[in-house]
Amino acid sequence: MPPSDSLFYDSVPISDSFLRLSDPVQFTPLPDTWVLGVADIVDSTGEIERGRYKTVNMVGAAVISGMINALGGRVFPYVFGGDGAGFAVPGEDARIARETLAALQSWAETEFAITLRAGLVSVADIRAAGRDLRVARYAPSTGVDYAMFTGGGLAWAEAQMKSGRVAIPPAGLDAQPDLTGLSCRWSNSPARHGQIVSLVIQPTLESSEADFAALSQSVLSIAEGLDRAGHPVPQKGPPMSFPPPGVDIDAHVSRAGRNLLVQKIRLMIENMLIGLLFKTGVRLGQFEPNHYKEMVSRNADFRKFDDGLKMTLDCDPSTLEQITRMLEDAQASGKIRYGLHAQQEAMMTCFVPSAMSDDHVHFVDGASGGYAQAAAVMRA
Repeated sequence: MPPSDSLFYDSVPISDSFLRLSDPVQFTPLPDTWVLGVADIVDSTGEIERGRYKTVNMVGAAVISGMINALGGRVFPYVFGGDGAGFAVPGEDARIARETLAALQSWAETEFAITLRAGLVSVADIRAAGRDLRVARYAPSTGVDYAMFTGGGLAWAEAQMKSGRVAIPPAGLDAQPDLTGLSCRWSNSPARHGQIVSLVIQPTLESSEADFAALSQSVLSIAEGLDRAGHPVPQKGPPMSFPPPGVDIDAHVSRAGRNLLVQKIRLMIENMLIGLLFKTGVRLGQFEPNHYKEMVSRNADFRKFDDGLKMTLDCDPSTLEQITRMLEDAQASGKIRYGLHAQQEAMMTCFVPSAMSDDHVHFVDGASGGYAQAAAVMRA
């Protein structure tokens, strides 16, 4: 593989303006030699109806944390979708991606009785099918940046995975991906201005890139009028309660084959100590609790482009009406499909390599169905 291909993502410019990324010219084509991995949960709608959306989010985020750890922390583009995830890596890492996705499927079944499906396809095959895969990087803070995808390749790969044409079989039942750093110890963030709105917008085949760019800019411009552009996580960080609401899920994620009850007790003690630090604001070594909470909010991934536009917004009724009216008109003209799901709280799933640095990532979704429910509305 040419060095320029393996180092491609390092050369992609990083933007601090999300609105600018509605312009397709900001996206760079991935090399043909790269591969795209996709994964999602079978019957996520049913899992949500059974009250398991926090678990669904955790399994979706596990795809990203498993790959980050498998690649030793090397940067690569990924996107969180609520009930799944997508990522791209150089072709030389295809074996690692395949083995990690296989292990994740077995782990999800063993720990949560959830069926995770996964697929892997080359970027060259995506282009041979008439789609493209282009990427951009958006930095919500100086600590992290998130990948954005366009070109139709991600949606095409997901369809191929669901049809079984690029499926990866699960590994053995004892397979254990490395999920170090994955957690969900924060409490949900209640809406402060109306409702937490999860929104999924996708262009149709009749929509040109310019059409969708213009619509995205209009929707984002309306959302910019919201407090902090609709950011659903408080500026000083999300709330924390004891016992933490996701401790059972965290225990399944972090036990790595150890006794589940022992791991849960260990996490309860750990969370109690962490909670005391956050409540008192006392600095412990290099860990400064108030700074960390502010960075959690700043780093939160509450909007993204992934062959469409997804947002989780704290939205007032008037702004929601404006956005909905615009989307209804665009859908009536055949330019887009969209789905919207409103709820009272936002939730977060986190990957924290180290609490001592600012590179922790936080995936935001609605707390009662979020993106998965919005996508189900769109499909219906």
